[in-house]
Amino acid sequence: MGMMQEFKEFAVKGNVIDLAVGVIIGGAFGKIVGSLVDDVIMPVVGSVFGKLDFSNLFITLGAAPEGTARTLAAMKEAGVPVLAYGNFISVGINFLILAFVIFLMVKQINRLKRQEPAAPPAPPTTPEDVLLLREIRDSLRK
Repeated sequence: MGMMQEFKEFAVKGNVIDLAVGVIIGGAFGKIVGSLVDDVIMPVVGSVFGKLDFSNLFITLGAAPEGTARTLAAMKEAGVPVLAYGNFISVGINFLILAFVIFLMVKQINRLKRQEPAAPPAPPTTPEDVLLLREIRDSLRK
């Protein structure tokens, strides 16, 4: 029963729960960034470079059967080995965007965590008896 108790203590620690939430949100965020890259950025980049479709950039590493369309999906369906470097470019851009967005988020969180500089401490107040003694001293000097 000791192992189950240890597992329970481990599982309910705040760090483990935070990690689980982060993984779930990160997965959903990854899908959003993937869609942004595939559906928004890559078509714009492709049109800038002359109707270039990155998803169909590949090199065939074997002989393609007769009548097979020259697309990545058709080549994979026919079982032809391909080097799909266009997909790699898309994934690389996806990673760069995701890393940049996470950098901005961490930077913002760190800025929010920074505390305002503390005000300088107030000068110590002089006790009343010291003030009274100073008054007596000053009056005796006259």
